[in-house]
Amino acid sequence: MDSAMAAVVRASGAYGGIVYALPPGEDAMWQVLVMGVPQEMAAPWRRVGLKDPMPVADAVRERRLVWAGGREEMARQYPRVALVLPYEFGLAAAPLASGPVVRGGLILLWAGDHPARLTRGEQDAVRAGCGRLFDSLERALERGEPLPPDRPRTLPPPAPRPPSHADAAALSAFVDRLPGGSCALGLDGRLVLVTPGAAELLGVDRSLLVGALPWEALPWMDVPHVEDRYRAALVSRRPQAFTVLRPPDTWLTFELYPDATGLSVRILPGSQDTDAFPARSVAASGPSRATVLYHLMHLASTLTEAVSVPDVVEQTADQLMPALGAQGMVVMVPEDGHLKIVGQRGYRPELLEHFDGMPLSSAVPGADVMATGVPGFWPTYGELREDYPAMPHEDGMAAWAVLPLIASGRPIGSLLLSYRRPHVFPPGERAALTSLAGLVGQALDRARLYDAKHHLAHRLQSALLPHTLPRVPGLDVAACYLPAARGLGIGGDFYDVIRLDEHTAAVAIGDVQGHNVDAAALMGQVRTAVHAHATVGAPPGDVLARTNRLLTDLDPGLFTSCAYVHLDLASHRACVALAGHPPPLLRHLDGRVEPLPVPPGLLLGIEPDTVYPSLEFPLPPGSVLALYTDGLVEAPGVDLDDAIAALAGLLEHGDPGDLDAMADTVVRHAPAPGDDIALLLVAPRGAAGHSRDRSIVFRDKKDERRSARTGSGGEDAR
Repeated sequence: MDSAMAAVVRASGAYGGIVYALPPGEDAMWQVLVMGVPQEMAAPWRRVGLKDPMPVADAVRERRLVWAGGREEMARQYPRVALVLPYEFGLAAAPLASGPVVRGGLILLWAGDHPARLTRGEQDAVRAGCGRLFDSLERALERGEPLPPDRPRTLPPPAPRPPSHADAAALSAFVDRLPGGSCALGLDGRLVLVTPGAAELLGVDRSLLVGALPWEALPWMDVPHVEDRYRAALVSRRPQAFTVLRPPDTWLTFELYPDATGLSVRILPGSQDTDAFPARSVAASGPSRATVLYHLMHLASTLTEAVSVPDVVEQTADQLMPALGAQGMVVMVPEDGHLKIVGQRGYRPELLEHFDGMPLSSAVPGADVMATGVPGFWPTYGELREDYPAMPHEDGMAAWAVLPLIASGRPIGSLLLSYRRPHVFPPGERAALTSLAGLVGQALDRARLYDAKHHLAHRLQSALLPHTLPRVPGLDVAACYLPAARGLGIGGDFYDVIRLDEHTAAVAIGDVQGHNVDAAALMGQVRTAVHAHATVGAPPGDVLARTNRLLTDLDPGLFTSCAYVHLDLASHRACVALAGHPPPLLRHLDGRVEPLPVPPGLLLGIEPDTVYPSLEFPLPPGSVLALYTDGLVEAPGVDLDDAIAALAGLLEHGDPGDLDAMADTVVRHAPAPGDDIALLLVAPRGAAGHSRDRSIVFRDKKDERRSARTGSGGEDAR
């Protein structure tokens, strides 16, 4: 794999990249090989889900080559990446696949001066390299190698040409003659060479500098601006410069020149300018401030896309655990005086059952941190046992950090991070962890509010639609409702079946404008009004006219479409009236399907004295009448008449004796639900029929993603 990666980097002209492996049967890829950048910079993307808004995820999921050439294009296509790496560079992502088999993905990186598009030769080189890397992953699986490994490997940069003795002496003399000082950094940021002139300007002995990170050995360099320029040089492969103050009053200018093996740095006396940043007054400890800043930015950008509690837990685990080196995570919140675990990663579920539901007064770190808002850090089990003698050591971990999740100035939960080995928490790292937990707390608070509203909205929708449909002798009915994929997953579509007497019934379907609680509430009023006017025996046109007058009096500011059909099951005839609604489709005995030519009426709620004409038509046993809302046929760029014709084709090829199967077929071929969808199929029978209420099947995208992660089925509220 190493040689295949080196070959594709060399052939494509890239300077490095990342190889991801997709373990069989999983929905996330893991880094297995990193080249050209330090692992610390690649850590935020150690794990990439196939549905994540990331270039390599799109490339693998869509089986195509993805290219983002430059900072602006990256910001448009992948704002999460652009926020964390706001530099000029080119990125290509491609799947490692052969036929139907996908084994992973490849990311390649180009310098910031690369043209806006890949050349044909570069594309061919990428595809050829993907084929070789696919073969390497296949062979690794055949050998039984673990994929993913515990930690991705870093492919070393190409070794520079060793100079001769004479060349080395000449190079040393050349460097010493240059004004100022010089030093060299490896790709990991550590100093590998420091000239005497550089050591004198930096004010530190050379022996203390070689092998160290500059911002660790020189506390006054631990400012975000310094590490940002270092990252910019590595990612863009363009020269960078900055000026910084060496206390108490010495300004130094640094010039960075990157290549495939590291950075060459020139240091010169400088002066205060607009790019200068003041020095830190305290020594650095723990992760650098720039590192913390990048973690904060990345987590913040990720959590903006998390809308539910499971989303927050998953995103936090995906981003924080690899970046911080933690092996376990638990998220806890208070609920009715007890500790409730809302998510975890790295633990067996049965291990946490002992703590889930424990009273908040219990002497456990999660409850204490939640009550006080003060974080707790235990570098070893011995220190944890001193504070909590009764705590059993069951999780196999050796160090723990329990952080308060703060929202609106109050703790709303606690976050536990655990490590398999003893872990020192210096002051800088403790501050960083607390800051990161603050972001999680705010996201969790928003997510719990969203979940509560989502649950309430679903209960409201379920309450307003019929739980079951009445059993009408001589009539088969199948009904189905799907909410829009956006918003709270509720809307104004409704349907109803009304038994009037022994031989007559009515069916109605409608669509209130909007996809919110107001639309759902008005839908309940409209359905009630239609039901009330129908039960007093009003004909279809009068049912709609009376409902229209009620809506104009209420003046809700929303309009409603409706189709109402009166069914005479003794004479096998029906009468229909429409209020701005798509025409019903009638499937005849011979299988032919046609829209009923009903004269259209105005939407309900516009003009109080609107007249709604009706159409009477035969409805013999064996025929099927389909009523639907516009969400089933409307789609961007699709002609409405063509969409209705396509729906008619589905009904034509369906089995009129199995309305459930016919409804399944229709819904399965419906466009992505950007609008609510309601469907009502009715079929008269010679003998007593029955109704099948498929009712409220919530299939919004967030629920589908969550079900896939937890392994549970979708929600079906009847």
